[in-house]
Amino acid sequence: MKLNELAPKEGSIKERRRVGRGIGSGMGKTASKGHKGQKARSGVAINGYEGGQMPLYQRLPKRGFNSRVKNDYAEVNLAKIQQFIDAKKLDVKGTIDEAALVKAGVIRRVKDGVRLLGKGELTAKVTLNITGATKSATEAVEKAGGKVELINKEVKPVERKKPKVNA
Repeated sequence: MKLNELAPKEGSIKERRRVGRGIGSGMGKTASKGHKGQKARSGVAINGYEGGQMPLYQRLPKRGFNSRVKNDYAEVNLAKIQQFIDAKKLDVKGTIDEAALVKAGVIRRVKDGVRLLGKGELTAKVTLNITGATKSATEAVEKAGGKVELINKEVKPVERKKPKVNA
């Protein structure tokens, strides 16, 4: 085989269609795009539009909603707290609050509060001062001889824009 005999496989390369090159080509004038209008222009994509028919996303039933007052908690498991106590990064003698958890590196930031989850075991006697805790987590802390004190944070009401009255 020689270099001048190299060629792509038969049928693998398709010739580009040249549009708008005279009426004799069969694809002249409007270049097979019909006459004028939005779709005859370049750079148009009408996603979701079904020609006036009710679009699919509007025909399907809607379920549920996203609450605007829902709190986003930083979640901590018992096992992670025990791990940081064993590494001497958390002090068991005093109360462990949200600021202490951030300072020790257990959580990155407090968000709307800290919620304690019951995954893992806690052997140290600790007093936790946090926003929320699951029932299993509270029982596990009390079983180890500690206690969970919950902070009562106020939920801020959502401010709605008042309609402007023309006077």
